[in-house]
This record gives sequence, C-alpha cells and structure tokens, in this order.
Amino acid sequence: MNVAILGASDVASRYSYKAMKLLEEHGHSTKLVHPRLKEIDGQKVFSSLNEIGEKVDTLAMYVNSGISSKLVDDIKSLGPKRVIFNPGAENPEIYQELKDSGIRVVSGCVLVMLNTGTF
Repeated sequence: MNVAILGASDVASRYSYKAMKLLEEHGHSTKLVHPRLKEIDGQKVFSSLNEIGEKVDTLAMYVNSGISSKLVDDIKSLGPKRVIFNPGAENPEIYQELKDSGIRVVSGCVLVMLNTGTF
C-alpha cells in the first residue's frame, strides 16, 4: 500500500518519523511530503502533495489544521482512498468536503492502528 505522510520529519522523536519507520516495517511504501526537506534516511521527500505523481492509498496527516485547510484541493487531486488525521492534526472543518469527494476520513493514530492490526 502506498502511504503519503504529510508533515514528514527527519527527527526520530517525531511521530511522523516513527510512523514512516513502522509503515515500512509493515511492508508499506511511504511517500514523504515536507516543503523544505529533500531527503529523510536516504528517501526522497516531495515538496508538495502534487509532486508525488502516483497513486496513494492513504494520506497520513501530521500537520495542523491551518495547513491542511489550505491543501483541500491538493488532497482531493491526490485522490487517496482515506485520510488519517493523527492526534494534533484533526480538522473537522474539512472532513465533509473530503467525504463528498469519496475520501474516507479517519481520526486516529497510525502507530496505534498498525500495532493493533486496524490499519
């Protein structure tokens, strides 16, 4: 499964970094997105969602609502089957618009979901 991580980090203590590692351990392919980073652990980092250029099954959100509110059109263009809003990234104001575009919206923690078999 292709999983995009919006708000990817190269800091090992950050949850987005931990999610990247655990997703890869579970056999998922990660697409990392951060506007300033170029590479994390040897993996290319995309500067925007639009730059990914391939199918993404799940988008894991690790950015605040002020950022995600500005990216609704980019998220819809990416067309993931679902978006997981991790703790601290919740943004109920955009949930309905994403749902109306056929995207499943989940409020949850990628780390917990992977560790409990609910991912």
